[in-house]
Amino acid sequence: MAIFKDTGGVVSQKQIASGIYDMTLSFPRGAREARPGQFIAMYCNDSSRLLPRPISICEIDKKAGTLRVVYRVAGGGTEEFSRMQAGDSLELMGPLGNGFSFPQDTQKKAIIIGGGIGIPPMLELARQYPGEKTVVLGYRDELFLKEEFEDLSSCQVFVATEDGSSGTKGTVIDAIKDQAIEGDIIYACGPMPMLKALAAYAAEHDMEAQISLEERMACGIGACLGCIAKSRERDHHTNVHNRRICKDGPVFDAKDIIFA
Repeated sequence: MAIFKDTGGVVSQKQIASGIYDMTLSFPRGAREARPGQFIAMYCNDSSRLLPRPISICEIDKKAGTLRVVYRVAGGGTEEFSRMQAGDSLELMGPLGNGFSFPQDTQKKAIIIGGGIGIPPMLELARQYPGEKTVVLGYRDELFLKEEFEDLSSCQVFVATEDGSSGTKGTVIDAIKDQAIEGDIIYACGPMPMLKALAAYAAEHDMEAQISLEERMACGIGACLGCIAKSRERDHHTNVHNRRICKDGPVFDAKDIIFA
């Protein structure tokens, strides 16, 4: 898999929810190779911030040579990104990590699940998934990107909110049960407690499940071993039961991950 490091240009940016920003970047070589579930490393222009910020890919436009990212301001680096405007530039590296894979049997019905800032990477997956799909989105309160999922053809969308302000009150699993949603394979990205619950749900219902883990990263290419998930299989690189989230993931078979 080719990884590129280039200067990318900000095509557009807007705020779409409290602390949530939607940015489109010109990155032709990265866009050409990117797949749903992968991420890019975005470097700050402030030289005091040496490490890049890993941001998941929300949308891929190979023809335009652009990648779209939707991120939450969580510190100084992402706060710097949030101040950028069209015409600004920054260093980018990617696409990084292993993305989602589609089953050979295109008749398999997918349940595509995003929670919080794990929602954005599921949009491109929902666009590209070749079979029938149902989308379940989990929010704390304020909604974002919901209408874009609803605009996809042949795609039912259900929502769960912690405060009950929209859709099912509770978790994404509450929404799955409330709406009697069925499927053959689960795709999910979101907070670790959600992924742990979905892995257990998939095992209970004898379903395949691919989960994208969210974790702080340093190098983004698997060299520093800073982002580790416990695994059932022994890792050939470290010779222990670990997986490097940035290199071996961020997408894993849920059966391979040991949750704390």
